[in-house]
Amino acid sequence: MVSKPPAQYTTTVANSSQYIDMRSDTVTLPSEEMKQAMVNALLGDDVYGEDRTVNELEARCAELFGKEAGLFVVSGTMGNLLAIMAHCQRGDEIIVGKHNHIHRWEQGNYAQLAGVSATTIDVD
Repeated sequence: MVSKPPAQYTTTVANSSQYIDMRSDTVTLPSEEMKQAMVNALLGDDVYGEDRTVNELEARCAELFGKEAGLFVVSGTMGNLLAIMAHCQRGDEIIVGKHNHIHRWEQGNYAQLAGVSATTIDVD
């Protein structure tokens, strides 16, 4: 049974009663098909460009978004930080909703690692 998470952690699909729980990948369980795919996955070292699965994922995402290349990162937190660092310089400021995940749960990494400060705003 899946219970609905607190409203501040979800995004409602427009014109629908469905919700998408964006808190963590730990709130869902993999299906048997997903488990089998993990067991059968080809292995390789992604640091040296030897992981075919990662290479295919990066290439497919680059194609989907019309970009030259893609970069797989291991977490949304890492992706958020890389996005900030790609768009901001040390000393810059970002504007973020005061209840947004990046501000509430990512431990101020944008300040610690990117040297970026944040101004929070109310967002409905």
